[in-house]
Amino acid sequence: MLAVVIVITVLFGAGALAAVYRIIKGPSLLDRVIASDVLVATVMCALGAEMALNHHADNLPVLLALAMFAVLGSISVARFMAKQDDA
Repeated sequence: MLAVVIVITVLFGAGALAAVYRIIKGPSLLDRVIASDVLVATVMCALGAEMALNHHADNLPVLLALAMFAVLGSISVARFMAKQDDA
């Protein structure tokens, strides 16, 4: 089981680092927004994996709040970009 935890940690860490790199280096605003969504999704998956490994549901409100902010953020950026395209 320790090997699975190590593999999960390495993969989630690599995904988070790749998303942070794209947020910093992204050539456009949409690249940065997508990378931030990927980062939030990676954090949510890591929290879900931690809850599954430790057999508890203490972080469930945190997962729900992260999901809500991710959806609202994506919608607001999409609306902003749509208004920018009309101008």
